[in-house]
Amino acid sequence: MNGFFRLKEHGTNARTEILAGLTTFMTMAYILALNPNILGSAGLSAYSVFLATALAAGIFTIVLGLFVNFPVALAPGMGLNAYFASTVLASQATDAPITPEMALTAVFMSGIIFLILTITQVRQMLIVAVPDSLKHAITVGIGLFITIIGLKNSGVMTIGVENTVTDIPKGVFTDVLGFETVIHMGNLEVPSVYLTLVGLALIAIMMVLRVPGAILWGILATTVVAIITGNVDVGQTLEGQRWIPDFSELNFWNFDFSGVWETGIVSVIVTFTFVELFDTFGTLIGTANRAGIMKDPVEGKKRVGKAMFVDAVAVSGGAMLGTSTVTAYVESSAGIAQGGRTGLTAVSTGVAFLAALFLWPLISLIPGSATAAALIIVGVLMVQSIKEIDFQDMVYAIPAFFIIAFMPFTYNIANGISFGLVSYVLLAFVGNLRDKGKYKIHWLMWILAVLIVLRYALVGSQG
Repeated sequence: MNGFFRLKEHGTNARTEILAGLTTFMTMAYILALNPNILGSAGLSAYSVFLATALAAGIFTIVLGLFVNFPVALAPGMGLNAYFASTVLASQATDAPITPEMALTAVFMSGIIFLILTITQVRQMLIVAVPDSLKHAITVGIGLFITIIGLKNSGVMTIGVENTVTDIPKGVFTDVLGFETVIHMGNLEVPSVYLTLVGLALIAIMMVLRVPGAILWGILATTVVAIITGNVDVGQTLEGQRWIPDFSELNFWNFDFSGVWETGIVSVIVTFTFVELFDTFGTLIGTANRAGIMKDPVEGKKRVGKAMFVDAVAVSGGAMLGTSTVTAYVESSAGIAQGGRTGLTAVSTGVAFLAALFLWPLISLIPGSATAAALIIVGVLMVQSIKEIDFQDMVYAIPAFFIIAFMPFTYNIANGISFGLVSYVLLAFVGNLRDKGKYKIHWLMWILAVLIVLRYALVGSQG
């Protein structure tokens, strides 16, 4: 191991690397419970999603460790899994509903595009083209987006009240005046609501105390509370569950290419690609800096480039296994903080994910309220990027705000990115009329802005 991973050269040893890998696993293992919950709401089997999540995280993290010698873990990403589910659910009331199979196909195709962008170096150009404030705004907007999902799924937040207006069809939520989508506080006496609040308190306290893997421990502690209070029936839940993985239920190559073209969800494919583009880049660069990989700029850039290639393959590979977009996890920094410096850290994390395949019966006990609390806290972590946004300059502040506001309030990540990019090109152009050359507008930004305007003009907001 010392020779293969160059442990001494990186100032580490096998014991430190393995412990760092287990630390990374503990901080991100919550995805094993969250992903089945989120994608299960979109019509996929929770068990099949669990298998795909553990396999994708295990396989591609090990590949990253072995072939790139990089101490970063990969797994289905938060935010994009929520976008996956919301896209499927929101389309069900339209004339061209999107099925889970179509959404998986969109993820697979975005991975192919991502791979092409990586090989042709266009990916690096796009990263340079979009201003930093907008990149950070995307992270913040996604954080608020998944927070709303957590609040809504738990019942802490409700949208409207039961319809009392006779001329509005049943099933449409309205307030007493008949207006739709009015946000209300949920009923605190409902078990899912108070369990979510308990989970929030437990996770928050452990994070303040800097407990490693606070989110995971908070999920488990909330599950124990749910069992004690009788809101989870252990006997009934475990009845018939399998400790040995049943790979016959894996949704392998569960695609519908013809349906994708008939439905026309090009914007969904573009959104998967665009969000993953910046999410992965920020995580890989940030973790590489913390691990000291970028001390040698030439070697560091080469390793980051290889990591991007593996990540691109993992996007399509994860879709083939039956899960939403696989991406690099910022929680990998926890393992790096514990001394992880090489691919042995990633391999250790990947092995732990594969071992988790035998834990489905225990994971099936976790109630939705526990994972909802985790979603809200993950939102807190993502919103921290707001401090990197330049709100003093309106050319950056207004587009960044549009991204942050439009994502959660229109319940669509693509809308936020679209309005942010177009408004930046417009405002930067106007700003340059006043202060010549102050704001850089990359030629790719002009192309993206035109494509976005054409998309909404030709297809509309539901396209």
